[in-house]
Amino acid sequence: MSHDSTAAPEAAARKLSGRRRKEIVAVLLFSGGPIFESSIPLSVFGIDRQDAGVPRYRLLVCGGEEGPLRTTGGLELTAPHGLEAISRAGTVVVPAWRSITSPPPEEALDALRRAHEEGARIVGLCTGAFVLAAAGLLDGRPATTHWMYAPTLAKRYPSVHVDPRELFVDDGDVLTSAGTAAGIDLCLHIVRTDHGNEAAGALARRLVVPPRRSGGQERYLDRSLPEEIGADPLAEVVAWALEHLHEQFDVETLAARAYMSRRTFDRRFRSLTGSAPLQWLITQRVLQAQRLLETSDYSVDEVAGRCGFRSPVALRGHFRRQLGSSPAAYRAAYRARRPQGDKPADMEGAAGSPGPAPMLHPEGPVPLQSRRAAASAVGSGASLSAAAAAENGREAYVTSRASLPGQRSGT
Repeated sequence: MSHDSTAAPEAAARKLSGRRRKEIVAVLLFSGGPIFESSIPLSVFGIDRQDAGVPRYRLLVCGGEEGPLRTTGGLELTAPHGLEAISRAGTVVVPAWRSITSPPPEEALDALRRAHEEGARIVGLCTGAFVLAAAGLLDGRPATTHWMYAPTLAKRYPSVHVDPRELFVDDGDVLTSAGTAAGIDLCLHIVRTDHGNEAAGALARRLVVPPRRSGGQERYLDRSLPEEIGADPLAEVVAWALEHLHEQFDVETLAARAYMSRRTFDRRFRSLTGSAPLQWLITQRVLQAQRLLETSDYSVDEVAGRCGFRSPVALRGHFRRQLGSSPAAYRAAYRARRPQGDKPADMEGAAGSPGPAPMLHPEGPVPLQSRRAAASAVGSGASLSAAAAAENGREAYVTSRASLPGQRSGT
């Protein structure tokens, strides 16, 4: 699901100044950037597909620093243009940044600021959002990035409203996307914005991808917390919550354990994790339900109780919103993928046995990709084998029917 801002009509309607042209797209490359992300805007905007009904863009590939630029696999690239060429572009795309811990070159940041001031549309794909944030272009704006880096982006740039659930965020003149395949989603959205649904659909057919995907990053999230939280005072409260998921407690309980007001706790928690505490708690309970559905024979009612949900109805609602299937359907799909004769890990703690089920490591005894593939297969209607194969890539590119809590409506 995308987030299209309606709060910045002036930004969206700004006119280009100087010699900038709307049809010119500059792609800013840096040494150390992954080649897949870098190739996405080059393929979308750099190939003439007018025969298929796709209006042509003029592509300028610009080096953000002195070359040659090294990329994935030790390849060396030489960009045909330098930063000066950005001055002609109506759209500037930063497809990736090599390290979320190192600052981008100041010359490149200055060029991006100038382009924005002169009316250009600025786009950050995946970790490219860190470059936009370093330039100050995301201050006070909604943005997204790969779910794995969203907490770091939120902590390092607290004025940015990071939403790790979105596939992409369109805030008028500044746009950001999640990882890898979501870059395709955002580039298609740009074509759709510029030239309409028919052009975007024609391009999607040529790329053999869905013209637009519903849902967001939620089904791909690894629910473990970022390493950076380990030294924070909230780490103790988070650890307590994870150990007591089988109990019924709310965010007010966590705030009290942290000796904070609810409002302060919400703000501190979001700055550390990139997620609101209530949403985090619900997704942790759903993840625990996934584990029990995979590793035990508890009924759905018993799973709900052991995960802190007040009723099976609450479990079913949250489970479906996050994973696009019912708990029973998820269990059936997951077990269909297990080898014949492979029994659940905690059968001795199954229905009818006294005592709680053993708490599992956050990663669980079963690989995360198996759980995600099962959820994707049920939620999208894709075959189980296709879902498993897709998960072996960096991001499973499947069409989801899930409608996620708190999502804003997309186009």
